[in-house]
Amino acid sequence: MRKHITLLTALMLFAMWCPAQPRPVEVPKNYNFIFYNNNDLRYDAASPTMKTFFEKWRRVTATHQGNVNIVHIGGSHVQAGTMSNTIRTNLMHAYPDLIAGRGMIFPYSAAAKCNNPRDYRVHCPQKVTLTRNIYKEHTYPLGLCGIAITAADSATEVAIAMNEPTVDYSTSRIIIFGHSDEHVVPLLRIADRNIYPSYADARTERFVFNLSQATDSFTILLPCQAGERFTLTGICLDNRRSGFSFHSIGVNGASVPDYLRCQNLTRDLRLLRPDMVVFGIGINDASGKDFDTAVFRANYLALVDSIRVINPDCAFVFITNNDSFRRQRRNRYEVNRNGLLAREVFYRLANETNGAVWDQFEVMGGLKSMDKWFKAKLAQKDRVHFTQEGYVLIGNLFYNALLDAYTSYTRKHPVDRPTSTATPDSFTNPLDFLNPLSQQ
Repeated sequence: MRKHITLLTALMLFAMWCPAQPRPVEVPKNYNFIFYNNNDLRYDAASPTMKTFFEKWRRVTATHQGNVNIVHIGGSHVQAGTMSNTIRTNLMHAYPDLIAGRGMIFPYSAAAKCNNPRDYRVHCPQKVTLTRNIYKEHTYPLGLCGIAITAADSATEVAIAMNEPTVDYSTSRIIIFGHSDEHVVPLLRIADRNIYPSYADARTERFVFNLSQATDSFTILLPCQAGERFTLTGICLDNRRSGFSFHSIGVNGASVPDYLRCQNLTRDLRLLRPDMVVFGIGINDASGKDFDTAVFRANYLALVDSIRVINPDCAFVFITNNDSFRRQRRNRYEVNRNGLLAREVFYRLANETNGAVWDQFEVMGGLKSMDKWFKAKLAQKDRVHFTQEGYVLIGNLFYNALLDAYTSYTRKHPVDRPTSTATPDSFTNPLDFLNPLSQQ
């Protein structure tokens, strides 16, 4: 009997530390211009940061303790939200018991003519002013989101509702980032009840709302009286559960220097303490004919350094620019050969930072392939952006490459039994603090 119990215990431990691996998602294979066989993450097998990331992934999925935080930063490809949400929902479906908070969001469409991701709805009937990191002058220092809206109306309300039916993104902690010289304090309205912040801190410019019940919709009230203003720079949604959080940060038209000019980027990012940052910035840097690869590389290294201040073990994945075209005149486009130059820089950056490359340029078919994507209705007429279907395909391809890299790692580095190599904060959610404002 004792042998049976010992065997059962061993099997339980094996199941816990060697859980079944999720499968890649299916992608259409009928596009003969896509290089499906080249869809992989490319990195040095000895990379310590990639190893740290994969080990944390393994620990969290095995123990259901702790959080894996991935931050996707980019331009319009990311602000559109479809690619990021495709990767995010694939992760959540692969690990349905490990759905952590939705993470950082921004109410883009609260401002006129500003597009919003589809996985959450935003409604703001009052007029607000918009500031983006691409502007030469910022009316107020920007943070991680690289964008801000400013309210000056006593009745300003920003309603937000989750709109991803396949994933439960209900939240029990809402953190609002914002500033007011007049000390305006934001409120929440949930089910006709106004809620005041549980904590407020002027130094980190955060207002934390700990909710007694989880919710998937809420309204932010910005009660500005005459002459008062409140600038909202971001919202973080947390559910206090262990699992995966995939944060997406995107600003239309943004380049690497635009994020470097966000004075509070590091301060805000400290709250998330990312385990991996996926860079999708570069299409705007390389759009002009005077593209300088040396400057591009230097700017990226500066951005990497600002993140390493927060987490020296953070893993970096560089997504190469997609193939693109420049508009010459009406209905006439020419291929942008800077995509090839940028691609070389991304490989060099990955080598210098112990990071990885996802060669989107190669996977989609290389130079001039964007025209084929357009003819297949996977890209828009400008031959820079993808269609909804195209972004879903790109997101699925990236997810498969990431999952394949993790699966390959775990096969090459099996775990026979639980280890004690975890650091003290290995199972800690960066958002799960006793006094979230005084300890940051």
